[in-house]
Amino acid sequence: MVPKESPHDSRNEVKEDYALEKVPSHYRTMGWWSITNVALGVATAMVFMQMGSLMAISFGAVNALLAEIYATVMAGLLGLVIAFYSAKTGLNTNLMARGGGFGYIGASITSFIYAINFIMYCAIEGAIMASAVHEYLQVVPMWALMVFFGLVVIPFNWFGMKQLDKLQKWSLPIFIILLGAGIVAAANMESVHQGSIWSFLPEGMQVGGTALLTCFGIMNGLIGIMALLISDYARFIRKDEFKIGVFMVGFIPQLVCFFIMGLIGIWFGVRMGEENPGVYFVHIIGIGGALFTILTQLRINITNLYSGSLSLSNFFENVFKFKPGRTFWVAFTAIAAIAAMLAGALDHLGPLLSFQGVFLFAWAAILVADALVVKRTMKIGPLYFEHRVENLYAWNPVGVISLLLSSVIGSLAVFGYMGATLQNIAALFAAVIAFILTIVLAVATKGKYYVKKIDDTIPPDERVA
Repeated sequence: MVPKESPHDSRNEVKEDYALEKVPSHYRTMGWWSITNVALGVATAMVFMQMGSLMAISFGAVNALLAEIYATVMAGLLGLVIAFYSAKTGLNTNLMARGGGFGYIGASITSFIYAINFIMYCAIEGAIMASAVHEYLQVVPMWALMVFFGLVVIPFNWFGMKQLDKLQKWSLPIFIILLGAGIVAAANMESVHQGSIWSFLPEGMQVGGTALLTCFGIMNGLIGIMALLISDYARFIRKDEFKIGVFMVGFIPQLVCFFIMGLIGIWFGVRMGEENPGVYFVHIIGIGGALFTILTQLRINITNLYSGSLSLSNFFENVFKFKPGRTFWVAFTAIAAIAAMLAGALDHLGPLLSFQGVFLFAWAAILVADALVVKRTMKIGPLYFEHRVENLYAWNPVGVISLLLSSVIGSLAVFGYMGATLQNIAALFAAVIAFILTIVLAVATKGKYYVKKIDDTIPPDERVA
């Protein structure tokens, strides 16, 4: 029988959402639709439309479509595996990394780098919001809009998953209506490109070859983040809805963000001759476009803040024993994102996504290799993800060395030191290296640094194998 909580404890539980602990069975009460709905707040972000528009305009509509299909498959597979183990264990990727090859300090460092990624995404999405409103109200300076939209998301994020669910539920119908209005209005406007959308190919480009690989490289920058952040939500899946929950949370958001939103972005980009949806939606439906952009970006940024606050809580608690609470880190993440916006994060979108993609794709590959191969198949180390600091070593060379080496090699590839082909698929290249190294190092160390002592009391339904 679960002990009765005081109202104060319940309020704290909702606000903190187990930033540093496994979600216990009594708190895994959210249905699959509620959790999928929260994840769709991420999937409907304008950055996914912008990537579709950008690739279509720069490299051709067919290359953009093939890249979106590739991203849907890759992110879908990674998302399903990560959602499966997150729902099974009640852990997000920050906590899984502790017993998944990194140790508690090693995992804390990955959490810090992960948090930096969310800060950058907050900045990118906030800048798109600010540019849309500035396009409609040019009298308001951009810096003021960036500060406003950076701060306005803080109160929306104060009470964790339950509040996120409510916000995404009421905003989804409005999002669909405004998106539909934009599509109808654009369809009745004269297209910049005459002819079929799929016939659009910039001069000097061809279908396939370097152009397609470049598009793959752009998508790789987003695949890792989508697959990893799914765990922040999947850990709340009710056990009686495990199968459908894992599928819906692990795959559907990937389908929406890469295929559906990407396809819409390709269509708009070719018709409007513009890659920034914050700009072309204002041109299409005026103030309705500005409102659509604001709503869409608020939906994504409240989830960015949520995941960023969890990662920062994890890092500072483990490394510095500093635990001011997740809500403190919500505010910190928002302020850091404002600084990044003012520094011009949106102007460096390509390089940012490339470097983020190398790290995040490699990290996801390590977790998948550890779960599916090291633990489940080879039975090396504990057959569960240990997250409790007292039972862990500070460092585990399996994950730490794999991530460092693969990230360094991937970064060299991004800079072009390994040729044009690997430059364009640097993140995938880093992921393959990380996957292989994880297995090799786990065998070499014989699983010695995973845990100090095996815990035989872990419930069978929360074990990896």
